[in-house]
Amino acid sequence: MAFRPAGGTAGRDGPGDPCGPGADTSGALEFRLLGPVSVTRAGAAVPLSGAKIHTVLAVLLLARGALVADSRLSAALWGDAPPPTSNAQIYTYVSRLRKTLGNGVQIFRKGPGYVLDARGAEIDLLSFERLDRLGRQALEENRHEEAGGLLGRALDCWSGHALENVTEHLLRFERPRLEFLRTQALERRIEADLSLGRHRSLVPELLSLVARFPMDENLRAHLITALHRSDRQAEAVQVYGEGRRILDEQLGVVPGQQLSGAYLRMLRGESAGTPRRPLVLLPARAAAFTGRTAEAARLRSLLLRRPSGPGARLRAALVTGMPGSGKTALATEVAHGCAEAFPDGVVHADLHDADGAARPPAAVLAEILAALGETADTARTARHGLGELVCRYRARIAGSRLLVVLDDAASDGQLAGLLPVGRDSALLVTSRERLATVPAVHTMSLGPLADEDAVALLAETAGADRIRAEPAAVRDLVRHCAGLPLALRIAGARLAARPHRAVARFAARLADPRTRLAALSYGNLDLTRTLGRALTRLSPATAAVLPRLAPVGPGPFTARLAGELTGLSEAEAERALEELVDGSLLFAEPDGAPGEDHYRFHPLVLLHADTVPRRPSPR
Repeated sequence: MAFRPAGGTAGRDGPGDPCGPGADTSGALEFRLLGPVSVTRAGAAVPLSGAKIHTVLAVLLLARGALVADSRLSAALWGDAPPPTSNAQIYTYVSRLRKTLGNGVQIFRKGPGYVLDARGAEIDLLSFERLDRLGRQALEENRHEEAGGLLGRALDCWSGHALENVTEHLLRFERPRLEFLRTQALERRIEADLSLGRHRSLVPELLSLVARFPMDENLRAHLITALHRSDRQAEAVQVYGEGRRILDEQLGVVPGQQLSGAYLRMLRGESAGTPRRPLVLLPARAAAFTGRTAEAARLRSLLLRRPSGPGARLRAALVTGMPGSGKTALATEVAHGCAEAFPDGVVHADLHDADGAARPPAAVLAEILAALGETADTARTARHGLGELVCRYRARIAGSRLLVVLDDAASDGQLAGLLPVGRDSALLVTSRERLATVPAVHTMSLGPLADEDAVALLAETAGADRIRAEPAAVRDLVRHCAGLPLALRIAGARLAARPHRAVARFAARLADPRTRLAALSYGNLDLTRTLGRALTRLSPATAAVLPRLAPVGPGPFTARLAGELTGLSEAEAERALEELVDGSLLFAEPDGAPGEDHYRFHPLVLLHADTVPRRPSPR
């Protein structure tokens, strides 16, 4: 029976994949149960003789490290009629296995049975189950390309029918369960391929499978769908009629929901042709995305979780953080990864211009409407005001499954007319502010990268070999960048542009506070410009206070100390500090003494503050 993927399988096998042709066991034992029971060591077969020794090995492996009682081994070997010498024979089989398998695994006696410890070996069944589980999760989250790849690799773990060379007693109990798991994985992989528009290449495979398993309604339903999408409706009708006849004659039942549903969809002309791929209008993914794995996983979970119940609301997530912390890169990475779950598209809008000025909501709405295919006269609509654009936008996306990504929001008011409607859509926002529009539990604040992640980001940009070659200089460079992703990206880009220059030379330039900010600029990446744009969003009073706070140092410090340094009252200083915290230019520390808050500067923000010209603070 052919369970190989029909299409799109390139790249499914990779180094170390125990089920692929590129497997590298490096001398470890590899056990196979999904086909003839067998053992290999470094690619060479380990000789085992007779069905009974294969049966003992299979039972021990299927126990997954648990105790296997003598009675269970006896039932697998001889059924209900064990010989008087059964215990002695089991002991002999186990002893032979110990000698044959060597030190790669351990089989030891425990109480009334045996335990096989195979933690250092590869077992095809465990690899299949892991890949199948990951593929099922990807399919549930509508990540069809990834699901098809994982499920295809899971099916590649099979090399025939399970447990082909064991006793009939073990076969009777274990094979149906394993073959059922295989069929489920196959059906899920076919579902993924259908979602990716591979119906034409699936037809030959499905014809063969339905001929072998004529009473499998799910496979027959998939065949009807594939034939319909391939404009072969007459054959699809024939396949359904044949299935209905077989189910009636063999089982006395009528077609179930999936088979009859596929037939009715064909009759109504639904889902004909290649499924429409979602419109994805996003910035390109960052060339190097490192260090935000947990945050990305949480955001995906928030956006992909389907709402349920009468009180379900819009799925929304907010990413906050200081300038240069990687908010846009994280949101873009997550949105690309979630795109398949939103069949009506993913749209992106930047809420600020390149110079840092907030864009008018009408201009943003007109841009989104154009991306969604609206062709009405936008200029005419703009003359009638924002209200008409909001109405058109809400009417256009009503009932849609859409992901809206709004980048660099300044306030809740800026988002008011841009929020998607309907609980099937989702919203992802980046901002330096914490916005009331998004529930607090769905807000993610990005801090500096850990040193290990910072080194990994440099290695992605400048080359791993080069970063490994100068560990001391790299540690210094990471310390001077203080975990800020933008600073690290600029440093990596500058190193990559000068491949023959020592890392230590650039680290020395960063070591001098007077040249550090100037060195952290390359191409269109400029840390000073990015921090400067953030200052333009502050009130005039707070913008004037910031450079006068430089002598306070990184902190932690209190509002009382800030007031003493700036000549402000403690209340005035606290208002300025809180505005800086809201703008992600200052960190709020845990409370110190009762009623006294503490604050801390990021080293690069503090360095920038010291370069800003001082002017009198407005009163």
